[in-house]
Amino acid sequence: MKRGYRRGYPVAILVGFEENRVVLWRIFSKVVKPEKTLWLDGTRNDPKILYNFYESIVNALRPTLKEGVRSIILASPARTEYARKFIDHINRHHTWLVQGSNSAVFSEITGSAGTPSEVAALTRTPMFLQQISETTSEETENLIETLEKYLNAPNQDVLVLYSLEEAEDLIVGSRKPGKPKPEYLILTDKYLSDSSQKNRIQRLIQIATNRNVKTRIVAAESPAGLRLAQLGGLVCLARLEQTTARANASARTKYH
Repeated sequence: MKRGYRRGYPVAILVGFEENRVVLWRIFSKVVKPEKTLWLDGTRNDPKILYNFYESIVNALRPTLKEGVRSIILASPARTEYARKFIDHINRHHTWLVQGSNSAVFSEITGSAGTPSEVAALTRTPMFLQQISETTSEETENLIETLEKYLNAPNQDVLVLYSLEEAEDLIVGSRKPGKPKPEYLILTDKYLSDSSQKNRIQRLIQIATNRNVKTRIVAAESPAGLRLAQLGGLVCLARLEQTTARANASARTKYH
């Protein structure tokens, strides 16, 4: 828990493209950590080899995307099109990644991100800082769009919880038939930093991640953070299982 808090919270994924490999990095609010290195098994002139290489990158991104981090920065050296061609692959074969309120946000930056020293130099540049700010802002706008849909849902199939205690009960507690399924846990960095129960929140975040609840900490000064602050700084979004929702609807119909 303490180690995780020192590194901060997840912010984005950095993908460093090179001629024969790609290196994935996880960007936290305080540090950058290497995630995985994937090698091109052949040459870029072979369409099948290149297709398989791009698919391996998508598969490597999936675990972090499931956690709720959907800001992806693609870095490639000057005078190359490595990042652009990968985005073309995404647009052709993985439209689920770029469409809808639950989509990821991809952005390109010129620079090398294959080694720790290259990443350290890149992440200190004003260009990178601006890029990550714009990318995460766009992503969190998608998050707020999802939140507003839950808040304005015309039925009783969705649930919005506003307290740490309610979120714990739903996420940490045992899954019982008819109990709503938690889908998102969203909070601001200020809510976390100002809390006297940081370990408790960190435990909730870890359990939520382990149970495939999309978890996101957003900057308090961002538009998404300001909206969350109006709601207390933390929300948990949940949805009733389809069978339970249908049963409830049927019961309401019979009652009326």
